[in-house]
Amino acid sequence: MLKKIRFTLQGIVVLVIVAASTIVVTLLILILAFFKKLSPEGAARIRISRWLSTLGECWVSVNQCVSWIFHNMQWDISLPSDLEHEGRYLVFCNHNSWVDILVLQHSLNRRVPFMRFLLKQELIWVPFLGLAWWALDMAFLRRYSRQQLLRNPELRGKDLENAARACEKLKNIPVSMMTFPEGTRFTLAKKKQQNSPYRFLLRPRYGGVGQILYSFDDALDKLIDVTIFYPDGTPNLWQFVSGQVRNISVQVKTYPISAGLRGKNFRQDALAKNSLREWLSDIFEAKDKILAVAGGQVANSAAAGDGLKP
Repeated sequence: MLKKIRFTLQGIVVLVIVAASTIVVTLLILILAFFKKLSPEGAARIRISRWLSTLGECWVSVNQCVSWIFHNMQWDISLPSDLEHEGRYLVFCNHNSWVDILVLQHSLNRRVPFMRFLLKQELIWVPFLGLAWWALDMAFLRRYSRQQLLRNPELRGKDLENAARACEKLKNIPVSMMTFPEGTRFTLAKKKQQNSPYRFLLRPRYGGVGQILYSFDDALDKLIDVTIFYPDGTPNLWQFVSGQVRNISVQVKTYPISAGLRGKNFRQDALAKNSLREWLSDIFEAKDKILAVAGGQVANSAAAGDGLKP
């Protein structure tokens, strides 16, 4: 009972601090965005965009400090040596929980450029965060439903052009473009429904990855592939902020992006689409093996009575 009360109070305090920092940083971001709007195209705008990225990183750093103070969490993070804060990357990750985004920010903050996402246009209305995302030049996309495409076939392929226009302003600054290829959070039910060939992953969807590769063309340096594993079971957001998560494992790998994948319209180019599918399939096979090894280590540890205490 006392532990439950402690977790509840701890979670409330963390949420209040993070909410306060979010409001303050968002206001600072909006002030900078106002001056950016008034600035002429060119070096001045690029410099302000960099300052905006720095503010985003400061917000993540506040969250990291709060986590360090209030959470007794063990992080096992494996990073390659070729990450650069001034780089331009495509980043993707397996998707288990909304906690994944916080884990990504914790693991990569200031090691790579501030992460941007491809967002649905409707998310601009999220209180505070929607304005912050807009000011940070997040790519807001208008996506079309199957019914809309059937009624208006001329809209087919417009999502690629929308993505290219939305990402254009990010080509001139260091950036990490983030997407979840699975498209949704992993569950055994979804895995069975998809008949996924992987043990711990859903089938990757190529749409979001293809949009970024098309939009950035030669501007991207490489792919950063992140594999997140929760040894004590997949947590929800409340369990994370209240300090109930004890262990998190993160493995990061980098992959080159071949010329055959850059700037290709995979909606119309069958060869490019097949190449993209094969590329994602190969990477997901490697990810699945990482998760299998991590799961095996946890099973062995539990059998030996090490760690994993309730």
